[in-house]
Amino acid sequence: EIISERLKTDSMESAVLNTAKAMKGGYACIVMSPRKLVGIRDPQGIKPLFLGKRGEAYILASESTAIKSVGGRLIGDIKPGEIVVINEKGIFSNESLCGAPHAHCVFEYIYFARSDSVIDGIEVHDARFRAGQALARADAGEGTTAGINRAGSMPAGADLVAGVPDSGLIAAEGYANASGIPFALAFHKNSYIGRSFIKPTDEERRSAVHMKLNVLKSVVRGKKIVLIDDSIVRGTTMKQIVEMLREAGAQQVHVRISSPPFLYPCYYGTDVPNRQQLIASEHSCEEICKNIGADSLAYLSIRDFRAMVGDLPICAACFDNRYPV
Repeated sequence: EIISERLKTDSMESAVLNTAKAMKGGYACIVMSPRKLVGIRDPQGIKPLFLGKRGEAYILASESTAIKSVGGRLIGDIKPGEIVVINEKGIFSNESLCGAPHAHCVFEYIYFARSDSVIDGIEVHDARFRAGQALARADAGEGTTAGINRAGSMPAGADLVAGVPDSGLIAAEGYANASGIPFALAFHKNSYIGRSFIKPTDEERRSAVHMKLNVLKSVVRGKKIVLIDDSIVRGTTMKQIVEMLREAGAQQVHVRISSPPFLYPCYYGTDVPNRQQLIASEHSCEEICKNIGADSLAYLSIRDFRAMVGDLPICAACFDNRYPV
């Protein structure tokens, strides 16, 4: 579409602008021509985009850490709706598409972004840590999640808090911090295996989990464990992890999820299955708890997103069915 528009306009930035006017949804796009680098972020700010600089060269990237990784200096977030044009004369900005209500993807903070990223002024590490704290407060009867999306008994007398690598680890540290229960690394992760939840079949997902994670038996044997993960999609992965912990000698496994139940598909770029394959859309919390073999299960409340990201306007459509576009 951009190429088609370029044939009708006098510049690449005009082609990008015209295309963006016809687009709806979440996107962060970088376009190169022989003489220009053009970046644009969707007007709602659903997807992140960053500007940095190394020496005299400008950098555009979807995560702030990518800029730092190549020795660059982070300048900041591209504004929602902003078009940035970089050429031999410098850098120029077009904000004619800015001004729409913002709806930043909350799943970036829950799972997708690297923990050392900073998105729209919020450190991803801190957001995940605060989510874990909110889960612990709910278990203590102090948070907004008490009695909501909960099944089974409280993890009374738990011996340790463990996180599912990688995105569950920081939330587990937050839970341990707020609860006073010691944090421990219960898994060794094979860094060469990718995301298991996007594998197309149950058999491939089961195989990927066993190749990716090994339980440290000496850590979990005979222990009552609070297990933290970022989400449950189909339930296949979590069921296997609970089984692995029990086979390694864990006495109890209390699962806590640092996001609400995953109920609806995402139309803005997050790779999730259709609603019929989302276990929380077809089953109650009690049924999911039984399915995965946990002693108890509880999710973060949507209201606790405020604890995670403050007043940042977010898109949480995969949890609440409120699509911003």
